[in-house]
Amino acid sequence: MGILFLDRKSVQQLLDPEDLMDALAQGFIALSQGTAVSPNRNQVKVPDAGYLLAMPAWQPGSVIGVKLITVFHENHTLGLPGHQALICAFDPSTGTPLAMMDGTYITKMRTAAGSAISARHLAREDARVLTVIGAGVQGQSHLQLVSRVRNFEEIRIASFSFKDAQNLAAEHPAARAIESFEDAVRGADVICLCTTANTAVLEPDWVAPGAHITSVGFTPPGSELPLELIPRCRIFVETRRSFEAPPTGCCELVGLDPASGTEIGELFLKTKPGRQTRDEITLYKSMGHAVEDLAAANLVYHQARQRGVGVMLDL
Repeated sequence: MGILFLDRKSVQQLLDPEDLMDALAQGFIALSQGTAVSPNRNQVKVPDAGYLLAMPAWQPGSVIGVKLITVFHENHTLGLPGHQALICAFDPSTGTPLAMMDGTYITKMRTAAGSAISARHLAREDARVLTVIGAGVQGQSHLQLVSRVRNFEEIRIASFSFKDAQNLAAEHPAARAIESFEDAVRGADVICLCTTANTAVLEPDWVAPGAHITSVGFTPPGSELPLELIPRCRIFVETRRSFEAPPTGCCELVGLDPASGTEIGELFLKTKPGRQTRDEITLYKSMGHAVEDLAAANLVYHQARQRGVGVMLDL
């Protein structure tokens, strides 16, 4: 019995950003329709080091996917990524293992693609200023993908390391590095928070009316997002499980009424409205969901089979 092995270079080659966003949209719809099967993620903690999450999912027309991801925030001191992942795909008819692929790049891109989808459907049509706070892996992928959804005339990059902000800004002709987080946020139409900070990286009064905010950071019990800002926002999530306690949900949303949040899939199904006024602040708080990894992995697997990419290994 053989299994297809896809390394990071192969996954990068196969994962087209626009195709990824289309696949994610279908995954979000499946979540909201209840046709996706995805039990709560479970967690193995290593004290004072990090943790491993297991994230399985399936939806009709897809392989079965399982992502194993480790989160070790101090890895940067060793020159290693803070998030590292593998994804395995299985035949939904027989349970036969089909593929094993790099999940680190998929995690990077599907997270940013979720933010890009939210901005495409929730940011004002005339949004022209994009701010990205955080110049690491997620800052880079958000710059790459969120910049696609509007005709941004100005892109501001801020980071705890100004040098990192300068390096990232050099990757886009409309981007420039900003030393002050406040200067980066004030007047921005779309604000992407992409940090590992466990304290808020902005103040609520910096956020202009009509802004769209995305937050993908997860460092409980703290947050990159100021909790006092949340009541001022219309909240959008992948699933209302995001209102549960970690590791299933977001610590920022615990205790809030899940009915106060709108699932992204509900926007596509038109069962819930998106932006309703020009001045309302919209917030996409991402927890990351196994259906997103499944959508990306299913896309990569089928592209690999069609194009003859990857190496077959015997088990």
